[in-house]
Amino acid sequence: MIKDLLEQLAPLDAQIAALRGNAADEESDMSAITAHASELAELAVEEDEILRSCGPLTAEDRVFLARHPARPHIDETVNALFTDFFEQCGDRQCREDRAILGGIAKFHGMPVTVIGHRKGATLEENMACNFGMPGPEGYRKALRLMKQAEKFGRPIITFIDTPGAYPGKEAEERGQGEAIARNLMEMSGLTVPIIAVVTGEGSSGGALALGVANHILMLENAVYSVLSPEGFASILWKDSSRSGEACELMKLTAQDLYRDGIVEEIIPEPVGGAQRSHAALYAALDTALKNHLRTLCKMGGKALAEQRYKKYRQIGETRKA
Repeated sequence: MIKDLLEQLAPLDAQIAALRGNAADEESDMSAITAHASELAELAVEEDEILRSCGPLTAEDRVFLARHPARPHIDETVNALFTDFFEQCGDRQCREDRAILGGIAKFHGMPVTVIGHRKGATLEENMACNFGMPGPEGYRKALRLMKQAEKFGRPIITFIDTPGAYPGKEAEERGQGEAIARNLMEMSGLTVPIIAVVTGEGSSGGALALGVANHILMLENAVYSVLSPEGFASILWKDSSRSGEACELMKLTAQDLYRDGIVEEIIPEPVGGAQRSHAALYAALDTALKNHLRTLCKMGGKALAEQRYKKYRQIGETRKA
């Protein structure tokens, strides 16, 4: 399994990080720099040998990678791909929900609206962002920004990475189901381009509430499903420990969804997962977003809404080889 391979790589990664730190501290000492470079090269070769031993990934492997804590997060993604980002907060009804990040930015000079699930990178951030599980305020904030984007003719780019909408009593009392349903309804008729990128785990209606898009892209090891594999196994077999079997049955990987015509493109990740090289991933994602925006921006508002409608009407039909 990929988990075992990453455990083998962990001590090597730690050694490489330590050597790079030492090299930075001793940058004026040429002999030290040369010694560090030699050691780094040897460690890199050792890592490459381990990575080459990685066979085809199972669906369970991809779920593990989709949930990896070092996977790129929305804040880093926004900084890497966009400029002049201006965050907008609050749903104008109740409160701010930090589990959804949204605002205006520029993508290669083009004004766009960016919205995404935010899990946080540290335990404190995880708790502040409710581990990426938005309440109704988060989805209403997202819809407010989408309607604003439509008013000013800005394309919308969403980033999906959530275990699902928050299922707590308070969220239900404040209209969680209605907020998600309204997003689905309103997004289906927006007259600006919408691109959704599934970067990690996309589970349940909490993911779909940002996912009604003209084009859907998925990172190679991302997953997108109606519920978590553990939830699926608990419902079907009354045994959450059979989640590995559930992963295979649910057809939740990017490869499965591309074959079924649900996603338009799979963004390649470095061997071993996106967490191993954020820079390489962002380069591939930047190119993909440019290509899809170029295509969608040629379409008129009515055509965009019609294309989106037809896309979802056709889901379930197998893509022809």
